[in-house]
Amino acid sequence: MFTGIITGVGQITTVTPLGHEGDKDSGVRVHINANGFDLSRTKLGDSIAIQGACMTVVAFDEKSFEVEVSRESLNKTVGLDRIGEVNLEHAMRLGDSLDGHIVAGHVDGKGLVNSFQPVGESHELKLEIPAALSKYLAYKGSVVVNGVSLTVNSVHDLPSGGCEISINLIPHTLEVTTLKHLQKGAEVNIEVDLLARYVERILSLSPSDGAIDIR
Repeated sequence: MFTGIITGVGQITTVTPLGHEGDKDSGVRVHINANGFDLSRTKLGDSIAIQGACMTVVAFDEKSFEVEVSRESLNKTVGLDRIGEVNLEHAMRLGDSLDGHIVAGHVDGKGLVNSFQPVGESHELKLEIPAALSKYLAYKGSVVVNGVSLTVNSVHDLPSGGCEISINLIPHTLEVTTLKHLQKGAEVNIEVDLLARYVERILSLSPSDGAIDIR
């Protein structure tokens, strides 16, 4: 589990295919320079969220680490198959402060940047969310964008069945994450609130299915 509070911005330096050349079903091995991200307690097999996607450490040293990303993960995410900056967060440990919200590190889908503009001292980010995920987003609810725990300021339903959400990004958030590089038309990794999924599941069952009647 994670919190969505980014503790470092790393740099993907190499992306190496795991399969044979031309194999469209193979994943990749990614080498990431930590750039100050604390690896002092890192062990093989540890989980690190990269742009919001939970990955397993397969090699590391004092200044870098490597993960292997499956083709399924590559199909569901953006930013893990190319050289560039990435948001990093270690998995929570017992006793850690939950400063963001409960994050699984399982990317649910991709959002599209419709607008990213300065508003006063902050920036307003508008994202188009696909129909499959829009029902999980609510005013003042939580959403994860490229691994960052954020608060939804507004939700507008779209004729497509999806929705557009707006998010306020304070200067500190932009300074310590990769969100400052976003541009109109870019795709981002989205994870909806895990609790919303459980609520949906509970409400979809009737008492005869073994669910508790909370009506």
